Amino acid sequence: MLIDQFSKIYVKTHFYYGEEVKVFDWFRIFFVENNGMAWGTELGGHLGKLILTIFRIFAIVGLGWWLHASIKKKASNSFLIAVSLILGGALGNVIDSVFYGLIFNESTPEQVATIFHENTYGSLFYGKVVDMFYFPIWQGNLADWIPYMGESYFTFFNTIFNVADTAITIGAVMLILLSKNSKKEVEKGD
Repeated sequence: MLIDQFSKIYVKTHFYYGEEVKVFDWFRIFFVENNGMAWGTELGGHLGKLILTIFRIFAIVGLGWWLHASIKKKASNSFLIAVSLILGGALGNVIDSVFYGLIFNESTPEQVATIFHENTYGSLFYGKVVDMFYFPIWQGNLADWIPYMGESYFTFFNTIFNVADTAITIGAVMLILLSKNSKKEVEKGD
């Protein structure tokens, strides 16, 4: 969570909105902000944003309870790490959603945001999530024989994400793999 917040605050206070730094052809730091859910999906404007943020807070409380109960039950370290990654990532994104609107001014292509600015861009629960990792692994025109998409320009892996999203994804994949391994172990014991 600390790495997530440090990277977001650094990018927000040092990059113009939409600024891109090419690390490799297939990896870039590209500053955008996400007002809603994954891929910028929004849930009905101002009220939808509030509902989404409140839902995220309840999800964090639920994940915290699950982690606490799992520790008491002496769950495996792998399981605890997976749940901790999801919880830490969710908390990192909620911090943006809850507080960033209160402590930063607007990021624009002409203005780098400053922290604790007197003219903030939002209010409590109406912050934007900072995203910056972009991996356009392949870009080009698709073959004309591909249904519905043939000859159109396509970027493979055009999602822009942050450290928190990475932690959530790794934790979720770990839980899936752990559940498959647990199922195999149960079947072996039969």
